[in-house]
Amino acid sequence: MAVLGTQAKFSLLTSHAQGILAKGTSSSSSSSRASCAIPSFCGLRGDGKVRVSAPVGQCGAKGVVVVAPVASLEEEDEEVGVVSRRGVLAATSAGLALGGLLGEGVALADETISSWEQVTLPVDPGVVLLDMAFVPDQPDRGFLLGTRQTLLETKDAGRSWNARSIPSAEDEDFNYRFNSISFNGQEGWIIGKPAILLHTSDGGENWERIPLSIRLPGNPVVIRATGPKSAEMVTDEGAIYITSNNGYNWKAAVEETVSATLNRTVSSGISGASYYTGTLNTVNRSPGGDYVAVVSRGNFFLTWEPGQPYWQPHNRTSARRIQNMGWRADGGLWLVVRGGGLFLSRGTGVTEDFDEQKIPSRGFGILDVGYRSKDEAWAAGGSGILLRTTDGGKSWVRDRVADQIAANLYSVKYDSSSSPLLIP
Repeated sequence: MAVLGTQAKFSLLTSHAQGILAKGTSSSSSSSRASCAIPSFCGLRGDGKVRVSAPVGQCGAKGVVVVAPVASLEEEDEEVGVVSRRGVLAATSAGLALGGLLGEGVALADETISSWEQVTLPVDPGVVLLDMAFVPDQPDRGFLLGTRQTLLETKDAGRSWNARSIPSAEDEDFNYRFNSISFNGQEGWIIGKPAILLHTSDGGENWERIPLSIRLPGNPVVIRATGPKSAEMVTDEGAIYITSNNGYNWKAAVEETVSATLNRTVSSGISGASYYTGTLNTVNRSPGGDYVAVVSRGNFFLTWEPGQPYWQPHNRTSARRIQNMGWRADGGLWLVVRGGGLFLSRGTGVTEDFDEQKIPSRGFGILDVGYRSKDEAWAAGGSGILLRTTDGGKSWVRDRVADQIAANLYSVKYDSSSSPLLIP
């Protein structure tokens, strides 16, 4: 299923049996290891740009995005109780006025603090939506991507979505899984699995395919546009590549893969790091270029800062395995563990010192946390759990609006036009 929330333009990717997403207004197979050392490579570009085909129109499948505010969920909508994988909800900024709901300083654990509207997505059953990004120079224009080469575009801030196609990606027998998308100005990048890289310099009007080297260690999982003609790409084996010339050349930022690093003496004292053979489960980048990653088994995490030759492993702070980690707006770290635990680091930067927060998760696991500012953040997770803080994480309120969603809310996104999170 798909769900989207809103309040300062924030989005929730939700999932039901691998399902997906939501947007709002308030906010695998193992890859081959050709070499432990990470080489730089040249991305041989095609002769010409690939023209994206015109929208194919909407189909009747239930689906996605957010827009107009509504007073409440429509009770007569039979899809609400059993939301399909393509269903989408949107929360409105008007409904997120916590002050009026909570009264004079009263802190409630549970409350309906936003309203949602279900919208339609032109996607096939079984498609899993994975990432979303809006064009900074065109706040109403955004892209949503996922499995089965799914690429959707909106030009009205999410009120409607149309399917797009990339001819150069359809000429092969592969069925690509688009994993990540990122924009800086009019310039955007998409990466997927099997290894594929797409680039646009006109806000997504045209997409050009950039061939990737067969020596690439692992599958690309995250890409971030960092400036004009510049981007950073990360694979599930920990390779980090940087380009500053539109993808013509890529330079390795680390000297070896995570498995090679952990199977040396550097892993000494890290629980679960010896004889490591897994991949990275989640990877998150800070506005300043620092990375934090969680390994597939969740028994420890790694960090990397620009200039470091290797990923640095760290012991987890809880006996429970780590589900996900990311960066707060103040430069600190947040960490969620299986079973519904949320931890915030002490101070800013990389550390192993965390304090557990009291949250009304009801035992459901938190899958993602997204900060809109130093004070305001949303946490989303299993069985539609949706939490909000307005005091930097000291207290959390459960928004019960998502309780009727038979799905997991797995990712929180913010629209680039209103998110201070993206400011270095």
